[in-house]
Amino acid sequence: MKRSAAISVFAALFIAAFAFTAAAADYPSRPFEFLAPAGAGGGWDTTIRMVGKTLADQKIITQPMPVTNKPGGGGAVNLAYMQKKKGNPYTITVYSPPILLINLTGQTKLGYKDLTPISMLINDFGAYAVPKDSKFNNMKDVMDAIKKDPKSVKVGGTSSAGSMDHIQFLQAARAAGVKNLKEIPYISLQEGSMASLMGGHIDLLSTGMAETVGALEAGDIKVLAVSSPNRIKSGPLSKVPTLKENGIDTVFINWRGIFGTPGMGKAERDYMANALKKMAGTKEWKDVCMKNGWEPVYMDAGQFTKFLDKTNDEYKVILGEIGFLKQ
Repeated sequence: MKRSAAISVFAALFIAAFAFTAAAADYPSRPFEFLAPAGAGGGWDTTIRMVGKTLADQKIITQPMPVTNKPGGGGAVNLAYMQKKKGNPYTITVYSPPILLINLTGQTKLGYKDLTPISMLINDFGAYAVPKDSKFNNMKDVMDAIKKDPKSVKVGGTSSAGSMDHIQFLQAARAAGVKNLKEIPYISLQEGSMASLMGGHIDLLSTGMAETVGALEAGDIKVLAVSSPNRIKSGPLSKVPTLKENGIDTVFINWRGIFGTPGMGKAERDYMANALKKMAGTKEWKDVCMKNGWEPVYMDAGQFTKFLDKTNDEYKVILGEIGFLKQ
């Protein structure tokens, strides 16, 4: 009986292993579920839709890749949904710095380690804008004013306190030698951020580059700096200096990368990573990046995971200094 039972167990394990291998070899054999952690039209939504479109156009993946929006909680709602799909290699999503920040600030117990990093695809960067008649003409002026009186400069952004737009400014301030980061007033503006800036309700807007282009072209604002390592090559922001040119030795990257569910198999992860690598080399994807002002930057799963670990540690330091670290 014992020998018979042992043989039965071995047979069951063999069949399961064979079935798993066969399923992995057949991947992908059915439609995907691509998820945007926010509403339509934002950076996450645009990125995941363009990924699906380019993969399909280039016939790199021939299975359907419909996109579903799962907004809420700065990405936390989608993150919780991904846990329900554990091990499912057909559920794919996109994230950027908020996946680190919502965990570090205690908005959710889940974080990037509760997903499977597949690859980084693009970098986007931030911009620091002031009204056209502002007394500030460069970021050194701003930082000098804050050093004298941290409450003298009201900073605004579209993200919540302790999230991306806020951290983007604090990272620059910290690199400029500002010591009392938590004393700098930050106003979260979910809507009407540019109107608030031009109306004088805030002194400086910390935001994404794309959000400043229209008002800059209209002559309503001055953009003092961008957070990229080098100047933007074309368009109205090409005349704007970097933080480094302002004497502030830092770069803030609004990266975006693709993630699978927790427990996604290595074979399926590698398949997706290779598919995305092929996509990243196509002219269509390069054109998508140029149109949206993105810098194409491919990292494989291992490189991406190391990047996430390093960036998470950097955010911990800044959040700790302003009292927002909840871990």
